[in-house]
Parts: sequence; C-alpha cells; structure tokens
Amino acid sequence: MNPKYVIITPVRDEENLVEAPIESVRRQTILPSEWVIVNDGSTDRTAEILDRAAAQVPWIRVIHRANRGFRKSGGGVMEAFYDGYNTLQCNDWDFLVKLDGDLSFAPDYFEKCFEYFRKDADLGIGGGEIHHDISGTMKLEENPRFHVRGATKIYSRACWESIGGLWPAPGWDTIDEVKANMSGWKTYTFTDLHLHHHRFTGTADGLLPNRVKLGMACYISRYHPLFVMASCLRRITQKPYLIGSAAYLYGFLKAYWTQPPRVKDRRYVAYIRGQQLRRLFGMQTIWR
Repeated sequence: MNPKYVIITPVRDEENLVEAPIESVRRQTILPSEWVIVNDGSTDRTAEILDRAAAQVPWIRVIHRANRGFRKSGGGVMEAFYDGYNTLQCNDWDFLVKLDGDLSFAPDYFEKCFEYFRKDADLGIGGGEIHHDISGTMKLEENPRFHVRGATKIYSRACWESIGGLWPAPGWDTIDEVKANMSGWKTYTFTDLHLHHHRFTGTADGLLPNRVKLGMACYISRYHPLFVMASCLRRITQKPYLIGSAAYLYGFLKAYWTQPPRVKDRRYVAYIRGQQLRRLFGMQTIWR
C-alpha cells in the first residue's frame, strides 16, 4: 500500500515561483493525503494563486496569515509551519513533509523517496538533492552527509515523535537532524533524486543577512566555539569571501550579546559538541 503523507509549505511573496511546486506535487505518482500551504502575509499575488489552486484540488488547503510587515528569517518560517501543522486534518499520516514554495521536481519524486524509507527502517529524515540552474547548467548545492536541506525534508512519523518536532527559530534544520542521530535514526540526502531550487538558499533575505542568521543559528544550536572558528576560516574561501565569513562570525558573537533562546538539553549539547570536536581532529562523525 502507498504510504500516507502530508505536506506543509510556508510561503511569502512567491508569486513568480509558487506555481512550480504546485504543478510538481499535482503530477506526483503518489499524491499527498493533505497539503497545507501557509501564506505568511504575502503582499503580491501569492494569495490569489494559492486560492485558485485550492479551489481546483481537494487535498490542498490554504491558510492566510496577517502581514507582520517584514520577512522574519528562520523563526517566521517555523511560525507559519506550525500554523499549518496545527490545522492538519489527516491524523494518521506516515510521513510529514516540509516543502519550500520555490521548488520543482519529477513526478515520481515522492514515490522514490518513500522507497528509501521502505528499504531502510532506521531512516528518520530524508530528501532529495538541491540543484541550482547556473548559466544553463544544474549545479549541486553541497551539504554534509547527515544533512537534508530545509527546503525538502521528509520525516517518518516515529522519528518526528522521537525528536519532539522542530525548534521554532533559526537552526531548526540542523537541530532536528542532530536529535535524530542522537536517538539512533539515520538522516541523509538521496543523491539520485534531484530538485530544482529556483532561488539560491538564503537569498530571500540577502546574502550577508543570511550569513548573520547562520552565525546566530550556530549559537542557538549550541555549536562548539572552536568549531565555529574553524567554519569561519573555511568560509573565507567561499563567496563573498572575507566579508561573508565576518558576517557569519558577527552573527555568532551577536547572539552571545542578545542571547536568544537556545537548546538547553544537556545530552544534546554534549552530543553535538563531541561530534564537532571529533571532526576537528579528523575522527569519524555524523559529518563524514
């Protein structure tokens, strides 16, 4: 029997992109039981496009949130996500999907994803590889072995319940995987399944603000300071080179000053920092 899955998609001002995932999901060989698309206060034609899709497809529902007046990076996505999650009408789902509103993918994408879960009973979080069109060539967005991009995450129900859901702030898409690995679940990307991301990850807020957000996420996720410093050194060689690395470090140090809420689970902190120190010393970790 086909697995039952539900999708939650937070979107904001995606009038030029949101029709791509709508069409991709509508063409799937295994259709979702329910798809909740949360319009997070869009000021363009996004709401109109979503309402039209919901009128045509019975398993699409749209929730409209009031416009807060700005894009709330990281935390806003989770607020919108949980507004959708808390209204799910399908309660006996097997898989929960967090899907961005700027992706397109093959009609058998979910069918093949679920085949991975069927073959590996220990797989808790999975999803396809993100690719970007750069001058007509599809280029992979590389990520650590254990990481599944936040744009396309599939959670098995047992794993979702064991990690207790998602952290409602920046860093959520790493905290979930660390918790899952800590609890004995596997998390990895399906290298043969490709999604076209029509906008570079993090560019909705701007490249440098995204680097600052990533630095703050490291604080929230309880990254070891030595690991953060090593990451800053590595990022010097990546565009926008020195300034991007400086923004990353600034976000981490800024969080120490502003002290946003962060993970307090001592077992989690010991696990992630232990893994990071092992990686710095070239030992086996969840990274490789």
